[in-house]
Amino acid sequence: MLPLWLEILLALWFILPAYVANAFAVIFSGGPPIDFGKFFIDGKRIFGDGKTIGGFVGGVLVGIIVSGIQAMSSSYILELISIYYVVDIYVVFLVKSSLLRGFLLSFGAMFGDLVGSFVKRRFGLRRGAPAPLLDQLDFLLGAVVFSNLINPLQLKYIVILVIITPVIHLTSNAIGYMFKLKKEPW
Repeated sequence: MLPLWLEILLALWFILPAYVANAFAVIFSGGPPIDFGKFFIDGKRIFGDGKTIGGFVGGVLVGIIVSGIQAMSSSYILELISIYYVVDIYVVFLVKSSLLRGFLLSFGAMFGDLVGSFVKRRFGLRRGAPAPLLDQLDFLLGAVVFSNLINPLQLKYIVILVIITPVIHLTSNAIGYMFKLKKEPW
Protein backbone atom coordinates (compact mmCIF):
# COMPACT_ATOMS: atom_id res chain seq x y z
CA MET A 1 0.00 0.00 0.00
CA LEU A 2 1.37 3.38 -1.00
CA PRO A 3 1.25 6.38 1.31
CA LEU A 4 -1.24 9.12 0.48
CA TRP A 5 1.47 11.64 -0.43
CA LEU A 6 2.82 9.24 -3.07
CA GLU A 7 -0.69 8.55 -4.40
CA ILE A 8 -1.13 12.33 -4.79
CA LEU A 9 2.20 12.65 -6.60
CA LEU A 10 1.31 9.76 -8.92
CA ALA A 11 -2.04 11.38 -9.74
CA LEU A 12 -0.29 14.68 -10.48
CA TRP A 13 2.34 12.95 -12.61
CA PHE A 14 -0.39 11.21 -14.62
CA ILE A 15 -2.41 14.39 -15.24
CA LEU A 16 0.58 16.71 -15.78
CA PRO A 17 0.18 16.97 -19.59
CA ALA A 18 -3.41 18.20 -19.09
CA TYR A 19 -2.38 20.72 -16.42
CA VAL A 20 0.39 22.05 -18.64
CA ALA A 21 -1.84 22.17 -21.71
CA ASN A 22 -4.44 24.16 -19.77
CA ALA A 23 -1.83 26.61 -18.48
CA PHE A 24 0.00 27.07 -21.77
CA ALA A 25 -3.22 27.69 -23.70
CA VAL A 26 -3.20 31.11 -22.03
CA ILE A 27 0.37 31.76 -23.14
CA PHE A 28 -0.29 30.69 -26.74
CA SER A 29 -3.68 32.39 -26.97
CA GLY A 30 -4.06 34.65 -29.92
CA GLY A 31 -5.17 34.54 -33.47
CA PRO A 32 -8.70 33.83 -34.52
CA PRO A 33 -11.21 32.57 -31.98
CA ILE A 34 -11.90 28.87 -32.33
CA ASP A 35 -15.58 29.60 -33.00
CA PHE A 36 -14.63 32.18 -35.69
CA GLY A 37 -17.00 34.68 -34.08
CA LYS A 38 -20.06 32.51 -34.78
CA PHE A 39 -23.20 32.48 -32.68
CA PHE A 40 -25.14 29.47 -31.42
CA ILE A 41 -28.89 29.04 -32.04
CA ASP A 42 -29.59 30.93 -28.81
CA GLY A 43 -27.98 34.04 -30.29
CA LYS A 44 -24.93 33.88 -27.98
CA ARG A 45 -21.35 33.27 -29.02
CA ILE A 46 -20.42 29.59 -29.15
CA PHE A 47 -17.23 29.94 -27.07
CA GLY A 48 -16.18 33.59 -27.16
CA ASP A 49 -13.01 35.46 -28.01
CA GLY A 50 -11.02 33.89 -25.17
CA LYS A 51 -10.86 30.48 -26.83
CA THR A 52 -8.45 30.75 -29.75
CA ILE A 53 -6.98 28.33 -32.24
CA GLY A 54 -3.50 29.31 -31.06
CA GLY A 55 -4.34 28.55 -27.44
CA PHE A 56 -5.95 25.21 -28.27
CA VAL A 57 -3.18 23.97 -30.58
CA GLY A 58 -0.39 25.42 -28.41
CA GLY A 59 -1.81 23.80 -25.30
CA VAL A 60 -2.11 20.39 -26.96
CA LEU A 61 1.42 20.55 -28.39
CA VAL A 62 3.02 21.53 -25.08
CA GLY A 63 1.09 18.75 -23.33
CA ILE A 64 2.44 16.22 -25.84
CA ILE A 65 5.98 17.50 -25.29
CA VAL A 66 5.55 17.09 -21.52
CA SER A 67 4.34 13.52 -22.01
CA GLY A 68 7.42 12.84 -24.13
CA ILE A 69 9.64 14.08 -21.31
CA GLN A 70 7.66 11.93 -18.89
CA ALA A 71 8.11 8.89 -21.13
CA MET A 72 11.88 9.43 -21.23
CA SER A 73 12.13 9.75 -17.44
CA SER A 74 9.55 7.13 -16.39
CA SER A 75 12.06 4.31 -15.88
CA TYR A 76 14.04 6.46 -13.47
CA ILE A 77 10.89 7.45 -11.56
CA LEU A 78 9.76 3.82 -11.29
CA GLU A 79 13.20 2.75 -10.10
CA LEU A 80 13.16 5.45 -7.44
CA ILE A 81 9.69 4.46 -6.19
CA SER A 82 10.56 0.75 -6.18
CA ILE A 83 13.49 1.37 -3.82
CA TYR A 84 11.00 2.17 -1.04
CA TYR A 85 7.70 0.63 -2.12
CA VAL A 86 6.33 -2.37 -3.95
CA VAL A 87 5.38 -1.23 -7.43
CA ASP A 88 2.33 -2.90 -8.91
CA ILE A 89 1.21 -2.83 -12.53
CA TYR A 90 -1.14 0.10 -11.96
CA VAL A 91 1.68 2.27 -10.60
CA VAL A 92 3.63 1.40 -13.75
CA PHE A 93 0.60 2.49 -15.79
CA LEU A 94 0.42 5.82 -13.93
CA VAL A 95 4.12 6.55 -14.38
CA LYS A 96 4.74 5.22 -17.89
CA SER A 97 3.60 7.90 -20.27
CA SER A 98 3.20 7.83 -24.03
CA LEU A 99 2.65 10.41 -26.71
CA LEU A 100 -0.82 8.97 -27.32
CA ARG A 101 -1.78 9.36 -23.67
CA GLY A 102 -0.24 12.85 -23.66
CA PHE A 103 -2.28 13.76 -26.72
CA LEU A 104 -5.50 12.40 -25.21
CA LEU A 105 -4.91 14.18 -21.89
CA SER A 106 -3.99 17.48 -23.58
CA PHE A 107 -6.70 17.37 -26.23
CA GLY A 108 -9.23 16.30 -23.60
CA ALA A 109 -8.19 19.21 -21.37
CA MET A 110 -8.64 21.70 -24.20
CA PHE A 111 -11.94 20.11 -25.23
CA GLY A 112 -13.20 20.16 -21.63
CA ASP A 113 -12.26 23.82 -21.37
CA LEU A 114 -14.26 24.53 -24.53
CA VAL A 115 -17.27 22.70 -23.09
CA GLY A 116 -16.95 24.82 -19.93
CA SER A 117 -16.84 27.98 -22.02
CA PHE A 118 -19.86 26.81 -24.02
CA VAL A 119 -21.81 26.24 -20.79
CA LYS A 120 -20.81 29.66 -19.42
CA ARG A 121 -22.01 31.36 -22.62
CA ARG A 122 -25.35 29.55 -22.35
CA PHE A 123 -25.78 30.92 -18.82
CA GLY A 124 -24.96 34.41 -20.08
CA LEU A 125 -21.70 34.69 -18.15
CA ARG A 126 -19.29 37.11 -19.74
CA ARG A 127 -15.73 36.13 -20.61
CA GLY A 128 -13.69 35.84 -17.44
CA ALA A 129 -16.71 35.78 -15.12
CA PRO A 130 -16.17 33.28 -12.32
CA ALA A 131 -17.98 29.96 -12.46
CA PRO A 132 -16.81 28.09 -9.36
CA LEU A 133 -15.87 24.45 -9.96
CA LEU A 134 -16.77 24.65 -13.66
CA ASP A 135 -13.72 26.84 -14.24
CA GLN A 136 -11.51 24.53 -12.22
CA LEU A 137 -12.77 21.11 -13.28
CA ASP A 138 -13.93 21.35 -16.92
CA PHE A 139 -10.46 20.72 -18.34
CA LEU A 140 -9.76 17.96 -15.80
CA LEU A 141 -12.94 16.06 -16.61
CA GLY A 142 -12.27 16.36 -20.34
CA ALA A 143 -8.74 15.02 -19.85
CA VAL A 144 -9.92 12.07 -17.76
CA VAL A 145 -12.70 11.17 -20.21
CA PHE A 146 -10.36 11.24 -23.23
CA SER A 147 -7.51 9.39 -21.49
CA ASN A 148 -9.98 6.71 -20.37
CA LEU A 149 -10.31 5.77 -24.04
CA ILE A 150 -7.04 3.85 -23.72
CA ASN A 151 -6.85 3.06 -19.98
CA PRO A 152 -9.34 3.92 -17.24
CA LEU A 153 -8.07 5.92 -14.30
CA GLN A 154 -8.92 4.38 -10.93
CA LEU A 155 -11.60 6.19 -8.94
CA LYS A 156 -9.24 7.03 -6.06
CA TYR A 157 -7.00 8.99 -8.43
CA ILE A 158 -9.97 10.80 -9.94
CA VAL A 159 -11.11 11.77 -6.42
CA ILE A 160 -7.60 12.99 -5.55
CA LEU A 161 -7.50 15.11 -8.70
CA VAL A 162 -11.01 16.54 -8.20
CA ILE A 163 -10.01 17.61 -4.69
CA ILE A 164 -6.60 19.14 -5.44
CA THR A 165 -7.19 20.58 -8.92
CA PRO A 166 -9.30 23.57 -7.80
CA VAL A 167 -6.57 24.63 -5.36
CA ILE A 168 -3.82 24.24 -7.97
CA HIS A 169 -5.94 25.94 -10.64
CA LEU A 170 -6.78 28.95 -8.47
CA THR A 171 -3.14 29.29 -7.37
CA SER A 172 -1.81 29.13 -10.93
CA ASN A 173 -4.44 31.62 -12.11
CA ALA A 174 -3.43 34.04 -9.36
CA ILE A 175 0.20 33.71 -10.46
CA GLY A 176 -0.83 34.24 -14.10
CA TYR A 177 -2.74 37.34 -13.02
CA MET A 178 0.32 38.69 -11.16
CA PHE A 179 2.42 38.28 -14.32
CA LYS A 180 -0.34 39.91 -16.41
CA LEU A 181 -0.97 36.71 -18.40
CA LYS A 182 -4.58 36.61 -17.18
CA LYS A 183 -7.10 39.40 -16.81
CA GLU A 184 -8.80 37.85 -13.75
CA PRO A 185 -7.19 36.17 -10.74
CA TRP A 186 -9.63 33.20 -10.72
